[in-house]
Amino acid sequence: MNLDIISNISKIGSEAWNDLNINDHPFTNYDFLYALEESKSVCSETGWLPQHVIVKDIDNKIIGILPNYLKSHSYGEYVFDHSWANAYQKAGGSYYPKLISAIPFTPVKGPRFLYKQSKKEIIVQNISQFMMDLTDKNNLSSAHINFLDENTDHILEKKGWLKRVGLQFHWENKGYSSFEDFLAELKSSKRKMIKKERDYIKKTGIVINRITGNDLNSTIWDQFYKFYLDTIDKKWGSAYLTRDFFSSISDKLNKKIVLIIAKKDNQIVAGALNFTDKNCLYGRNWGSKIDVPFLHFEMCYYQAIDYAIDQKLKVVEAGAQGHHKIKRGYLAKPTFSYHYLPNSSFRNAVSAFINDEKRHIQENIDYVNNHDNPFKFKN
Repeated sequence: MNLDIISNISKIGSEAWNDLNINDHPFTNYDFLYALEESKSVCSETGWLPQHVIVKDIDNKIIGILPNYLKSHSYGEYVFDHSWANAYQKAGGSYYPKLISAIPFTPVKGPRFLYKQSKKEIIVQNISQFMMDLTDKNNLSSAHINFLDENTDHILEKKGWLKRVGLQFHWENKGYSSFEDFLAELKSSKRKMIKKERDYIKKTGIVINRITGNDLNSTIWDQFYKFYLDTIDKKWGSAYLTRDFFSSISDKLNKKIVLIIAKKDNQIVAGALNFTDKNCLYGRNWGSKIDVPFLHFEMCYYQAIDYAIDQKLKVVEAGAQGHHKIKRGYLAKPTFSYHYLPNSSFRNAVSAFINDEKRHIQENIDYVNNHDNPFKFKN
């Protein structure tokens, strides 16, 4: 078994990559990650140098993959380690560059180790050890695996990776036949609030449509990209994704895209980008050129629920953070990431931090899903 680093995903190829993306997850799909690289959204200049790990068998066939990057900062990850970096650097170390297996700019749980199911144990063991060895050999501060949803605790923690718990808010489909069926499960105050918000949007004359597949075209993407840039300017000031990225995913992944657009006087005024697989709708980016109360909730939460019910999807993951999602039917769910820190003093300090953080997050999850639960009967 041979392990190697590949600095350009095209050298692996879509067939070899997607053959191991056994759950057909949209964000570990070759075409999504290729679009990030091809469009220069991900490159050394943006602080994301591809360093994908591959495993080959004795016949030189790729049997394992880990999407992986050498990072020169901590932006676009959504598992926040800025305080770790500050502490490490105050102690005289260089926190960057660091290794990270993540989906750039995408806080979505999913597989990171790609393999055939029969090879799971050996692939996870070998790749995780390889990451540790790379970190040690190159005197790096750390290696990270973000938003991992696989049952690999017994392998990673045994090897010394620290497990960190995070928090997101997801909506779950309980077999609802309609949006009204979902509303009927909510407490009266929450049901009235959502109806009021949706009715307000209807009275504005805004028309909302879903666009997917070949109906996605360059004119629509041009408009959406303007909304994306406007939102970025208001919140962060620096756009991660280039316009070419959206053209690439539209060409290769349009069947996995659900773009919800809002029109006013027949002009597109807002858009919300979602990806989908057989079980889940993943809300990603949104933007608007008009300021209308409740439009964000309608586009990003209620339309997503509508779509999930129509398509019989099990879950809506509407992105990172957002306690305002709770009263709209989204409940607290834990997320998990793993961290290898070779410096023992640093590791001990971080371990104490994440153990304390875990306790607070679990208390938060319990409080949200019990005390703040919007449903008449706790889900």
